[in-house]
Amino acid sequence: MQQIVGVTELQRSFRSFFDEVTQERNPIILTRGSRPEAALIPYEDYLRFQEMQELEVLARFDQVWNRLDELNAQYSYDEIATDIAEARQG
Repeated sequence: MQQIVGVTELQRSFRSFFDEVTQERNPIILTRGSRPEAALIPYEDYLRFQEMQELEVLARFDQVWNRLDELNAQYSYDEIATDIAEARQG
């Protein structure tokens, strides 16, 4: 179960909160004033989050490539390569 902890309280009892996150795998929401600003989560959860973000970016690239394929369906790959080469030359 996640906790909500103020930054000042975290500073006073960091070790116990750290142990709770690492050993009990309970995330902690960190607040400044009354606003949530950060989260303390187990490292494995962080890695999963990073992987999900990377997969999301790759999926967006796939969408862009598919859209480009649709838009350029009337052109051959040679025509596109020639256009790109000319654009690179300035």
